[in-house]
Amino acid sequence: MNEGQPSRTAIGAAGYRAAHQLLDQGSVFRDPLARTILGAEGDAIVAGLSADAAQQPVRMFMAARSRFAEDCLHAAVSRGVRQAVVLGAGLDTFSLRSPYAEVGLRVFEVDHPATQAWKLQRLAQVGLTPPASTTFAGVDLERQPLGPALAAAGIDWDRPTFFFWLGVVPYLRREAVLATLGFIGGLPGAEVVFDYSEPLENFPPQRRAEMQALAARTAAIGEPWLSHFDPAALSDDLRNAGFDLIEDLGMGDIAARYLGAPGQPSDAGPGPHVLRAAVAP
Repeated sequence: MNEGQPSRTAIGAAGYRAAHQLLDQGSVFRDPLARTILGAEGDAIVAGLSADAAQQPVRMFMAARSRFAEDCLHAAVSRGVRQAVVLGAGLDTFSLRSPYAEVGLRVFEVDHPATQAWKLQRLAQVGLTPPASTTFAGVDLERQPLGPALAAAGIDWDRPTFFFWLGVVPYLRREAVLATLGFIGGLPGAEVVFDYSEPLENFPPQRRAEMQALAARTAAIGEPWLSHFDPAALSDDLRNAGFDLIEDLGMGDIAARYLGAPGQPSDAGPGPHVLRAAVAP
């Protein structure tokens, strides 16, 4: 990440969400602010991500992971949860379009301080005002503990909290990921949704080469993948961290649930996952 700017992957994630609104009519996930938050360069970003048909699976995964996360939050709010934390918020727009402010949902956006400062400037530039229900907390998860920063921002640890953590885990070291999950897993009634990728050795040779090429491209822009997780081992890690319920969607599950794909979910083989883990109240 360049100082004073969001990461290239944060811009890309917003670009894919914006492209999904244009190319797929938001069929999986509606985000009317994704294009707006990109600012003046938004059209060029969306065009670049739309030119290559090979980008379509990535775009649909981005849409599906956001849809899954917000579906899970909807269920949590229905159960009475009134605190949500967006970890590594980047250019995420949930706090700006949250439909739950009227029922008292507080949203805490957590990101690297430089990225957060840039985002606040961008919001002012495009005429978007964060609602009073949103609090910003600048934290570098590689170097700072999450709990004290959120406590200073006013979170109430005696109340159950929902955590979004999308598009972040692969770019953190395994130790930082497990430390954060361990912290969340120690909170009564906490719930987290995050995405992760499997180790390259889980892929058959052709797909492994494709994933290696993608990993090389992210490394070339200074944002290398630093962690991978095997699904079975991650499930054990999560249970050891205190989580009681785990719902892990692979590509086949995502395609069946959100993209109308026929067949057995397990047919898709290894790939990216989006996962929900919850702690019993």
